[in-house]
Amino acid sequence: MSARSQPPADAELTAPHGLPGHLVGFVEALRERGIPVGPSETVDAGRVVTVLDLLDREVLREGLACSLLRKTTHRATFDRLFDLWFPIAIGERSGARDEVEIPRTPTGEVDIAALRELLAELLTNEAGDARLDALAAQLVEQLGQYQSANGASFSAYQALKDVQPQTLLAKILAGLASGPDVSAFDTEIARRAARGRIDAFRASVEAETRRRVAERIGRERVAGYGVPRQAEDVDFLRASESELSEMRRSTQRLARILASRLAVRRRHSRRGEIDLRKTLRKSMSTGGVPIDLVNRKPRPGRPELVLLCDVSGSVAGFSNFTLLLVNALREQFSRVRIFAFVDQTDEVTQFFDPRTQLDQAMTRIFTEAKVVGMDGHSDYGNALAGFARDFPDAVTARSSLLILGDARTNYRDPELETLRSLVRTAKHAHWLNPEMRTNWGSGDSAADKYQQVIEMHECRSASQLTAVVSLLLPV
Repeated sequence: MSARSQPPADAELTAPHGLPGHLVGFVEALRERGIPVGPSETVDAGRVVTVLDLLDREVLREGLACSLLRKTTHRATFDRLFDLWFPIAIGERSGARDEVEIPRTPTGEVDIAALRELLAELLTNEAGDARLDALAAQLVEQLGQYQSANGASFSAYQALKDVQPQTLLAKILAGLASGPDVSAFDTEIARRAARGRIDAFRASVEAETRRRVAERIGRERVAGYGVPRQAEDVDFLRASESELSEMRRSTQRLARILASRLAVRRRHSRRGEIDLRKTLRKSMSTGGVPIDLVNRKPRPGRPELVLLCDVSGSVAGFSNFTLLLVNALREQFSRVRIFAFVDQTDEVTQFFDPRTQLDQAMTRIFTEAKVVGMDGHSDYGNALAGFARDFPDAVTARSSLLILGDARTNYRDPELETLRSLVRTAKHAHWLNPEMRTNWGSGDSAADKYQQVIEMHECRSASQLTAVVSLLLPV
């Protein structure tokens, strides 16, 4: 580790309960960010720490990751928290100046043009990772520092705004893919490598910024806003585009989890329920003692699924992810019909198949289907009435009706009687709402009225949605 400089007086840099207490605090931070770590994993991590060289930070990182993590998807969150709880240095990394020096003009100002040339050269050189890391530390220290109302602080944006590494792609590409025999394939490979190196450098600057800010305000606070939650725990209505993309990539994994749960339920239900009449009749041979139980013959069946989905902008992330998940589980149902609406309803089943990407299907919904009327704002009442009127044969006694939406009607008639009629007809009926339960009925939300007619479930995240859908799957 680098030599220490004098840290701020209010920095939380000590471990008052020693290494065991520090490790427990790290485990608690992992749990708060959605990574399940139990007592057994914590004990294993403690044993790992006793046999590792604590001066080798990367060995410690890998040892704790092996003992604490169960899924590879948790690694990115683990690394960010590890950097906060086991920082590479305290205060300024004085050793970074020995690795690389930020160029300056004769007047002492930072020479931005020369700095950009230096950065492009290091990003082109495959062996320059150590110097890049040192340059990131110097940028944060010399360009990213600013004075806030509470004293000195650091900003990754401030450190990178003049350097703008994303604009160096052409220079880096010229260094990676040069020569007369470079093919288009080689150029594309080099382009992706250059973008990856730029992204890695930006991530290094952001990590250094988090470390320095954590020294000033505490690592717990930085972990609260600087370390993202697991994709499956992100709120659908507040997710960024990158978080939604990560959730879409995890759809197949969630579908496999749900399919395995369904297999277990079917395995447990093979014998069927106890037939009380036949059991009592058979017990006559043992003096009325029901020694041998008689089970009814199970009647497995795959019901039809009718999906009625709000595709308006306010719930687009939730609707898109749920459509992906249901599409991956189509084989669990005998038939799937998908209907979409904003202020009027149309069938969009034909736009979904295993080969069609979701963005293409959604584009076709808004260009070919009649889901938007004159108004263009969500109107659940009109959508329900139009669905019942235009598709009277969609919901039958064998159907499982699943409605997706936040139930915000823009203060229009919610058509409760229409919904009540659909619920009475369907074999099962459920409503998945991406809003917090405490917000149901607030403002223009008719969720409090709808939940008196249909069973409504809070589905704010992928983990909640998985739990609900796993209970609703047919046996």
